[in-house]
Amino acid sequence: MAVQNVKELFVYQKAYLLAMRIFDISKRFPPEERFALTSQIRRSSRSVCMNLREAWARRRYPAHFISKLTDCDGENAETDTSLDFARDCGYISVAEHAELTALNHEIGCMLGSMIQKPHKFLTGQAAGDQQPDHQQSDRPTPDP
Repeated sequence: MAVQNVKELFVYQKAYLLAMRIFDISKRFPPEERFALTSQIRRSSRSVCMNLREAWARRRYPAHFISKLTDCDGENAETDTSLDFARDCGYISVAEHAELTALNHEIGCMLGSMIQKPHKFLTGQAAGDQQPDHQQSDRPTPDP
């Protein structure tokens, strides 16, 4: 069955899970980070999901769709950098960092796949004669 809602995409589900894990873990950050790292990492991790929703709403327009996916990818990269700071400042353990950055990397691969093959997600005139193939095809395709 074809995906009817962006929330059904694996990439959205994983990004949402990452944002919620970051929210929980960032509650332990020191008060002096409230308006710095805590705010930044929460914002960037949540922004991946929010930009995915915008991209999904604009999948009739290939350039807009790819642009919003590129925004997602940038926010995901920013989250990765913030996770490095959190580890190096001693706010999260090496194990937590490994878990979160592995999920972050998986999200990045899925976004990259969507950016490289947007036609699988486009609708209407943008999809051309092809029917959109968004049956969880946000998974990265293996290299040949």
